[in-house]
Amino acid sequence: MGDSLRGHLLIAAPALYDYFRRTVVLVLEHTPDGAMGVVLGRETETPVAEAVPALADLPGGDDFVYLGGPVSPQSVVALGEFERPDEAGTRVVGSLGTLDPDASNESLRRMRVFAGYAGWAPGQLDGELEQDAWIVHAADPADPFRSGDIWSGALERKGGRYRLMATMPVDPSLN
Repeated sequence: MGDSLRGHLLIAAPALYDYFRRTVVLVLEHTPDGAMGVVLGRETETPVAEAVPALADLPGGDDFVYLGGPVSPQSVVALGEFERPDEAGTRVVGSLGTLDPDASNESLRRMRVFAGYAGWAPGQLDGELEQDAWIVHAADPADPFRSGDIWSGALERKGGRYRLMATMPVDPSLN
């Protein structure tokens, strides 16, 4: 395994046609024991206050839950942007980290709640990277809070030849 990809985006390569087609995953952890992250931008119709009442009074508690991935969809991953990042349970990138449910979260500016996550067994993500299934790009603390076509936006930010890839239609036969 190379360096940890915590705090990076995994942008699905155009050839990826499974659950992760045209997705962007924010990597929350990447160690020799495996990796985990959350898919960005898949909003559900379930309010945070209904799914996780304990988070209802926090900034973002009136938002909807997002689908974080196919693993353990009944579990919750809450990410927040903190004024004081040391308040986060685990710091992901910059002012962004996981919420520590036992902390006061006083400096929490905004929150995004995910149901489930994307997970990889030891060495699995590294193998997928060797097969060019993912395009890696540094994450920005605002990434979990973006809306619209996150896949195209991430490719646009990566720049270079990826800008052209960002213009690919969802259905290439329409090209």
